[in-house]
Amino acid sequence: MNPDGEAPEGPGEAAPRLFHSVKLDPDKCVGCTTCIKKCPTEAIRVRKGRARIIDERCIDCGECIRTCPHGAKKAVSDPLSMIAGYRHTIALPAPSLYAQFDERWSIDRLLSGLLALGFDEVFEVAEAAELVTARSRGLFEAGPAADLPKPLISSACPAVVKLVQVRYPSLISHLAPLLPPVEVAARIAKHVLHAGEEGVGVFLVSPCAGKVTAARSPVGYARSALDGVIGIKDLYLPLRAVLGQAGDRIRSRAGRRGVEWARTEGEADALGERRSISVDGIASVIGVLEALENGKLKDVAYIEALACPAGCVGGPLTVENPYIARNRLRNRAEALPENAPPLSYEPPSDLGWSEAVAPRSALALDPDMLKAMIMMEEMDQLAAALPGLDCGSCGAPSCQALAEDVVRGVAVETDCVFKLRESVRELAGRLLALEELKPPGLDKD
Repeated sequence: MNPDGEAPEGPGEAAPRLFHSVKLDPDKCVGCTTCIKKCPTEAIRVRKGRARIIDERCIDCGECIRTCPHGAKKAVSDPLSMIAGYRHTIALPAPSLYAQFDERWSIDRLLSGLLALGFDEVFEVAEAAELVTARSRGLFEAGPAADLPKPLISSACPAVVKLVQVRYPSLISHLAPLLPPVEVAARIAKHVLHAGEEGVGVFLVSPCAGKVTAARSPVGYARSALDGVIGIKDLYLPLRAVLGQAGDRIRSRAGRRGVEWARTEGEADALGERRSISVDGIASVIGVLEALENGKLKDVAYIEALACPAGCVGGPLTVENPYIARNRLRNRAEALPENAPPLSYEPPSDLGWSEAVAPRSALALDPDMLKAMIMMEEMDQLAAALPGLDCGSCGAPSCQALAEDVVRGVAVETDCVFKLRESVRELAGRLLALEELKPPGLDKD
């Protein structure tokens, strides 16, 4: 059961295409409008004193979770108890997990702690990240892939991929058409190491809400090999409690290059492309994507874009300060070999997307093109008549957004306090004028 009291569909099952991990707790929301200013896709409105999330626009970046001063936004993930329903369970720890604990606990001890919690096996996402790095290098070599537009945008961060779909559809062709390390790790664990076995459950230990959503509503592939996603924040205390007695029952196989994917510049450093740039934080990512859309990044070959501050170590499902976590991860990585040892299995031959990535119609005003154009013209006229202060008092993030809501029929122009004041003044003037009128029989002028 999830925190809402509902059993979320398993990632391997048919699921709604617009599943979202980010949810609103209406009991904690006071309608303060803080979240509407921070949402990168204008997916939040405040109506009747409560925030509402527009499913078609939400990209599950978790920015509202970070910025809500009342804790009214939350990320729904799977509970640890879910592993009891499988014969053999495999934990896939994201490397950001290692950064949540100080260095007195080795990576080997952290992995052994997962076994102590009830998992039967561990496969590190960092090991799969090295495989994705190798395939990414292939995109820059001679061959059909060399025809991809440059710069390529990393597709490892699901929130960034959805940001491109919703807000920058012209840049979809720039997305690197590769599976994220999380999905590669799940497929290796389930379909390679345990091919044909029944009752195997594969669970990601995740730093972010975006990966929870991607497991149920993937982009670029039809179905995930994951059976569940457990948030780091939900696993942190149980894991810390068993570390002292966990021993070192398992040895980490991941190398430095894979582990450092969890921090900003980690993927770019592993790729070794000198014309790459790294950007973290959703606002900074938007700035880079806008520059790319305007043709200003012609000398850049690769963009490592991460929605969370400092990278995955700053995800909304983590517990440590992102910059402390980034430093811990760097310190841990320095003691590791550069790459993982030779594989004892044959990795999947195809790590590319199996489905085309299409724009999300979050901004479509109407399916009918002519009607949509008329609505667009009306929206522009309304926006021009609004004060342009983008104060958020109307419950929309900007005057342009309010104009769109009015055209869609979900708001009225007088939701703007300035327009309301104008209407009140006009009405008061009309009432005064009416008050001065006399019946014709008494009017001596």
